[in-house]
Amino acid sequence: MKQEQDRYLHMREFSRVDAKIPLDVRLVSDEELPIVKSKVAADTTISYLSPPPDHEDRLLSEWLKMLNDKLDSILMLLTFHREGFSTLPYRSVNISGGGMSFMWNQGFPKGSIIELKMLLPMFPPVAMYVYGELVSSEQKGAEFALAVKFVNIEEDIRDEIVRFVFKKQREALREKRK
Repeated sequence: MKQEQDRYLHMREFSRVDAKIPLDVRLVSDEELPIVKSKVAADTTISYLSPPPDHEDRLLSEWLKMLNDKLDSILMLLTFHREGFSTLPYRSVNISGGGMSFMWNQGFPKGSIIELKMLLPMFPPVAMYVYGELVSSEQKGAEFALAVKFVNIEEDIRDEIVRFVFKKQREALREKRK
């Protein structure tokens, strides 16, 4: 029994969760393969801009920080809209820090690299382009069950996905307690 439990624990490196997220998929061309690298599309904090300095007037300082946060939110929403994240269709996925599976209207050859354009609905939302190697593509009726393993993914992007998975797991636990 212990040996079977150990084998099960090593099957998956990351926790998985079922969720509905805005998602689009496209096949990466052979010319693009050498340059594919996952990236966050619109960081909600603009790191090169520093927050306004504290002012002697505490009320004015708080007001300036609030205004700065609102401007950051507006910039994030404009970026989401410009890059098409605001119109992505919602899809049911099973996602982890290592990959994801989902149903799609088209199949791709096993081993293909696909681009996953997705928006993780958190606060603040995280829009990203993630690349995955197709490990499975099975036709099920009119759709295809696709499973991908993330490739060329930075750890900070993987951390955002893991943070989303943990958030969804916490929400599920809260629902069970009710």
